[in-house]
Amino acid sequence: MNSEIRNLEPKVLWNKFADLNAVPRPSKKEERVIKFMEDFGASHGLVTETDKVGNVLIKKPATPGMEGHKTVVMQSHLDMVHQKNADTNFDFDTQGIEMYVDGDWVRAKGTTLGADNGLGVATIMAILESKDIEHPAIEALFTIDEETGMTGAMGLEGGWLQGDILLNLDTEEDDEIGVGCAGGIDVTAKRTYNEETVPEGKVGYTIAVIGLNGGHSGMDIHKGLGNANKIMNRLLFDGFENFGLRIHQIKGGSLRNAIPRESFATIVIDTIQEEAFEFEMKAITDTIKKELSIQDPNLVIEITKIDTPNTVMELGVQEGVLKAIYASHNGVYTMSASIPDLVETSNNIAKVTIENGEVIIECLTRSSVESSKMDLVNKLRATFELTGCEVTTSGDYPGWAPNMDSPILKVMDALYEKLNGEKAHVAACHAGLECGILGQNYPNMDMISFGPTILGAHSPDERASISSAQKYWKFVLEILKEIPKK
Repeated sequence: MNSEIRNLEPKVLWNKFADLNAVPRPSKKEERVIKFMEDFGASHGLVTETDKVGNVLIKKPATPGMEGHKTVVMQSHLDMVHQKNADTNFDFDTQGIEMYVDGDWVRAKGTTLGADNGLGVATIMAILESKDIEHPAIEALFTIDEETGMTGAMGLEGGWLQGDILLNLDTEEDDEIGVGCAGGIDVTAKRTYNEETVPEGKVGYTIAVIGLNGGHSGMDIHKGLGNANKIMNRLLFDGFENFGLRIHQIKGGSLRNAIPRESFATIVIDTIQEEAFEFEMKAITDTIKKELSIQDPNLVIEITKIDTPNTVMELGVQEGVLKAIYASHNGVYTMSASIPDLVETSNNIAKVTIENGEVIIECLTRSSVESSKMDLVNKLRATFELTGCEVTTSGDYPGWAPNMDSPILKVMDALYEKLNGEKAHVAACHAGLECGILGQNYPNMDMISFGPTILGAHSPDERASISSAQKYWKFVLEILKEIPKK
């Protein structure tokens, strides 16, 4: 299946991407891909080092005539988001990604593609392997765990890199030159509850919210996409208010940085309410589907009668949690006052798990303004603490402040216009990039981010544009030729 990928142009790029995608590389389980990169560097006789957290650095000298130019750090992350459709049988820990060509797009069969940030990694591998590409001295930095905490970038020590310019290849629109990004922080609310025995006269149901588009919780947060956890909570809240619905179990969402596409709940109601409950759920389901008909036309809400479960969560805790999730902010919180159309602050209610006497609600809050980020964190904390949850924060990482006087920005802006006959979109983004973290230990390094067009990142609808990859590859080659002299 991946043979058709290897025949795409530029072959050097797509072949390296296919090689990489044959290696399982989930976040926090990067041992195999680290070894893959170490073997790759060694096989080409290049100086290859791995730091104590697992970041890999491969060094390649300048090609003849380029020795007097500044050293470039080319950087991408090795891990990928692992998401699959509910009906897809796939083991991310053991299987390579199964890719296919769909018109101008490369897709995966029912899973995330790994183009984020695999195409960046493949680009750097192709440059390192090349015999005929003109370039200055290169430090190829492959970081780990970008998607679930940026611990690779956080663990990178000062002094390891000697480069003057950093090219981060993790932007997902080919007409964009990234000069800034949002920071982020994980917010987790937890509490316990007692399980109560279900009395006689009850009937069980499962509720499934499926078919949402999902997407990147930073880059796609402004699109008004459906959040499966908020939709499920709306259904449960209505059922509780009108029919005394009781919750046995909820499992919604999977990753903090992905807008949740699916949520599943098991509930009970009084048997005598069965007909009215089904009628009401049909009405509210139709309303929600109508509201999201443009953003999420494939939304499906399935309500199925099952054998009655034995336990439900205690009544007072259930009421408080349903109200807290309803009140908690999801989506855009504020827009930037200084950069037009840029989301400043947002929150993604990413995972909701209720089972076996424990409630766990996991969020990812992002912002390009530290004070606004903490304002939203405090709002979430207050909301969840009101219902008895213990709220903790972790994984706090800084944003990347734009430098509009960047020398490499001037080079790339001019090159883009020369190659494409139009100006690039120079912008900050609402995603979390590693540049802000790396800049803490390398404050004088000139940084920029760019990449090929990738849509649907962090979801099984992830796809990479073939024509965009060709455009991007030409841009990369020209940038390397035009790196300023020391």
